[in-house]
Amino acid sequence: MADETTNPVLEQLRAIRATLAQHTEEFTILRRRMASIERQMAGLHGDMAGIHVDMTNMFTRFDSVDHRLDRVEKRLELTDA
Repeated sequence: MADETTNPVLEQLRAIRATLAQHTEEFTILRRRMASIERQMAGLHGDMAGIHVDMTNMFTRFDSVDHRLDRVEKRLELTDA
């Protein structure tokens, strides 16, 4: 009976297991990194939504100021209308 350490089939299987273990570890690292990127993207989407709300509020205030300025100009007769 052949010794297990010299059996080429068993040596190949051990090499395959070692490679599979390495790939599994690398895949786990990549999954963690991808999850981190997804969290960062979600945070950016939230930040962008907040910026959109802020801009909408600013435009609303600009419209209000513009309307008030038009009224002042009309009262002071500074416009042609």
